[in-house]
Amino acid sequence: MANLPENFSYSEDHEWIDAPTDVAAGTTVKMGITSVATDRLGEVVFAELPEVGDTVTAGDTCGEVESTKSVSDLYSPVTGTVTAVNDAVHDDYAVINSDPFGEGWLFQIEVDEAGPLMSAAEYSAANGI
Repeated sequence: MANLPENFSYSEDHEWIDAPTDVAAGTTVKMGITSVATDRLGEVVFAELPEVGDTVTAGDTCGEVESTKSVSDLYSPVTGTVTAVNDAVHDDYAVINSDPFGEGWLFQIEVDEAGPLMSAAEYSAANGI
């Protein structure tokens, strides 16, 4: 298995949250994109993220990431309200590539309901890693 945090959950669209697949309503989670996504995208040069107070819906587009290769939509893995945005990402988009599961997180969401989530093992199996 790739270097995927075991205690995170993953979406089929290559987003992660820092909580298990049975994340409870009321929990605040960080969200980002996986190393699989950053490898496929190449060097990230811009990110359009939701604003604090915005509502995101599991499976729906909630922003986009632009790289030297392409533009990719972000899909929220959970339904809830955005409570924080990682300003460090806007200061240096390279952190998304260099530390996608740490300093490269994108925003926080107070969860109302989880969407379809996979464990690290399930995500690895689904992506052949």
